Amino acid sequence: MRKRKLGRTSWLDCAIFMGPAVLMFTTLFLIPLCGEVLYSFTDWNGVDPGFNFIGFTNYAKTFAEPEYWTSFWFTIRFSFFVVTFSNLIAFCWAYILSKDIPLRNLWRALIYVPRIIGGVILGFLWRFIFQNVFVQFGNWTGWSWFSQNWFTTPESSFWALVIVMTWTLSGYLMSIYGAGFSAIDNSYIEAATIDGASRWQILRKVTIPMLMTSVTRCLFIAINWAMLLYDTNLSLTNGNPYRTSEAVTMNIYNTAFRSNQMSFGAAKSVVFIIVLVAIAFAQVSFTSRKEVEQ
Repeated sequence: MRKRKLGRTSWLDCAIFMGPAVLMFTTLFLIPLCGEVLYSFTDWNGVDPGFNFIGFTNYAKTFAEPEYWTSFWFTIRFSFFVVTFSNLIAFCWAYILSKDIPLRNLWRALIYVPRIIGGVILGFLWRFIFQNVFVQFGNWTGWSWFSQNWFTTPESSFWALVIVMTWTLSGYLMSIYGAGFSAIDNSYIEAATIDGASRWQILRKVTIPMLMTSVTRCLFIAINWAMLLYDTNLSLTNGNPYRTSEAVTMNIYNTAFRSNQMSFGAAKSVVFIIVLVAIAFAQVSFTSRKEVEQ
């Protein structure tokens, strides 16, 4: 059977519908990425028009800098807890709101609201909550965990960021899990119920396998948003105390723009991108194999 060639109209349709997306992807991602890789092999400081190629010197400095790997480890730890907590909370909210309960849509809207607030504003808002509301609540109840000074120790700053990011992300992930629950055919659950399966067995053997597509998407989104943290990190802790709460994106920004070491920052960024892509690819490959067709 001969393949039908695309006519002029078909090519025009492709150009109209795919052209803007391809143009934006090329302009906003591919070209900057290529430029970043190029500059990582130079000594450009981001100001002077000229530069020299210096090979892998910037990459050698990257692997030898302890502050970079401290911020990298901070980002990995932070992402692990945020991805775990936000997905568990989002799944529980979606599961509860998939039932026929009063004011279900209102609860969904209220839980989703944190995602609407910008990252910088969110950081300043939660800074006020940590320094005033939590302290007053801790003094009133006698719970010292709330009344502590949240931004003077590395551990308290770390958990402050985890709380804020989990609170922000879980509402968005809930909407994805909620769509997954809505797509599950009730006949599977009814059949399991007739066979005598308990609610826990139905959740574990029927619901979760049917939701693996949503799990793949939610884990991918959570990993990327957590590891690319910058704006909330800047407004909430600004890397304090003593750069112990500095995420890797903030370390890269400070190197490239505040220290005028653009090529060094580019090398750091390339290393970070490679690790991020590897983690995301491994996650998608693993969870995709668990997906089932409905």
